[in-house]
Amino acid sequence: MSAAAGQVFLVDDQPAVLKALARLLGAAGYTVRAYASAREFLAAGHAGDAGCLVLDLSMPDMDGSALQQALARQAAAPPIIFLTGHGDLDSGISAMKLGASDFLTKPVDDGRLLAAIEVALARNRAARAELAERDGVAARLASLTPREREVMELVVEGLLNKQIAAALGTVEKTVKVHRARVMQKLQVRSVSALVRLVDRGRR
Repeated sequence: MSAAAGQVFLVDDQPAVLKALARLLGAAGYTVRAYASAREFLAAGHAGDAGCLVLDLSMPDMDGSALQQALARQAAAPPIIFLTGHGDLDSGISAMKLGASDFLTKPVDDGRLLAAIEVALARNRAARAELAERDGVAARLASLTPREREVMELVVEGLLNKQIAAALGTVEKTVKVHRARVMQKLQVRSVSALVRLVDRGRR
């Protein structure tokens, strides 16, 4: 496993635990960033970076649950793997309901932690790819003029050029021009591809 395998953020208020985890993950080939508190992690400005977060649940000032809730408002927030020495079923269920990738108790088994990190990183890569795709679709849709968007919506509804012209009070030749520009700007070659792209843009 190389450093390209992914980035892991560690947040734990116990220096010995933080050091041991950093050593373990560094040896496994991950890029590791360690923080002694939730606020220190937020202040570092990496909350939207690619990777995953290995987070202690019980910390003074701002605990793991509070950090999870703060990150939940960000679309690109890294998946969270909770570690706790005081875990109970309720806190684990609550963390998972809020989107935690895993919930492990201390002392954590090295193999289980590494496996959980791999799952979380794969989840993050997929989420970021989907977000990038949505952003790309949104940018293409935003490039359309108001009239091109009107034509696009009617094409997606299944109307023929003649029907679109009647609905918009124009001529079929003009509709064909707008339709061609829509297909070009959105980089699609068929109506079915256009429908799929518009559907992705609305999710």
